[in-house]
Amino acid sequence: MIEEEKNEETEETPQGSDPSPEPAEEPAEAQGSDPTEEETPAAEEEAPAPEAEADAEPAEELGPKERRRRKRSAHTGEARAQRSPEERAAERTAARQKKAAERSRWRKRSRERRRSQPKTEPLPGPEHGPGRARVRQGIVVSDKADKTITVRIDVTRRHRMYKKIVRESSTLHAHDERNEANAGDTVLVIESRPLSRSKRWRLVEIVERAR
Repeated sequence: MIEEEKNEETEETPQGSDPSPEPAEEPAEAQGSDPTEEETPAAEEEAPAPEAEADAEPAEELGPKERRRRKRSAHTGEARAQRSPEERAAERTAARQKKAAERSRWRKRSRERRRSQPKTEPLPGPEHGPGRARVRQGIVVSDKADKTITVRIDVTRRHRMYKKIVRESSTLHAHDERNEANAGDTVLVIESRPLSRSKRWRLVEIVERAR
């Protein structure tokens, strides 16, 4: 009986079992993992996202020529499969419809831009008044016609390149209402409205009489 009781006690307390208490769980601080510290890097990683979006440049708007050039450069050069005339006609029709739609959209945008711009009245042009009449001094070379004298205008100037003194002369017909001027007189004439087929000048005064 005594042996049976000893066996029962040994069964209840098996060998190798350590009755030492289990170690208590370490606090969160001892483990060295701070939840706030783990969250802050994530917040910092999420913060630069708006800055990256701001730094992103807007999409470049390409013109039609540049688009065609890039499309040609992207072409590998491989020949397409054989097509029937009906398929080619259908492709041409589709391409024309696409271009027509693009033109319509472009015209619509242009009209909207013009309407959105404020209407400005055109600036008034400079008022055109009567011009200053030209005045010339010359010598009467003929007074045979009635109320008309022929005046020679002498011009003396220096040549632009060779710096030589160049003398030129031209004749004009002037209106002399009272037939006061005679041949050889130095007269002053002024530009006027057309008085005849060849007269566009009028006598103002006789500067010096012929000697």
